Amino acid sequence: MRKDQRIGVGMTLAAWALFLLVLTWFASGYLEDLNNPNVQVVSRVDPGGNPEVLLQQNRGGHYVATGAINDLPVVFLVDTGATDVAISGKVAERLGLEKGFRVTVNTANGTTSGWNTILDRVALGNIEMTAVPATIMPELGQEALLGMSFLKRLTLIQKGEELLIRQE
Repeated sequence: MRKDQRIGVGMTLAAWALFLLVLTWFASGYLEDLNNPNVQVVSRVDPGGNPEVLLQQNRGGHYVATGAINDLPVVFLVDTGATDVAISGKVAERLGLEKGFRVTVNTANGTTSGWNTILDRVALGNIEMTAVPATIMPELGQEALLGMSFLKRLTLIQKGEELLIRQE
């Protein structure tokens, strides 16, 4: 094979590699948008001056949204069946949270152990709360559960594939 043919083959392979890399990058972003359509949470204020957030369902019918705990970004799964906000051991470590009393937690997957803690600040869009009770659950996945210790102070209205959350 001549030198100019080798260069041509090398350039073709490099172009295909670059194409596949860009395609993978776009596909991963697309799949993330399907799982979490609320990366940029839609926040607004109602006519009464109350902050509210509008969430879209993901492809699985769940409400997943990016928020913050103690000013660090966290992906939440809205879970009205969870008593507290629940976070994984890894997220708790990243946030520098202290473990409180050990507790037994009943989950959809059975009984497990966790620790109580208090979150200084939890935010979802323009809705913010302080001193929110939470449970550190070592085996919990990537998403934090946005449970009733946060949600019970809010008004939730589901209509179609949207969930309106209002702080009154």
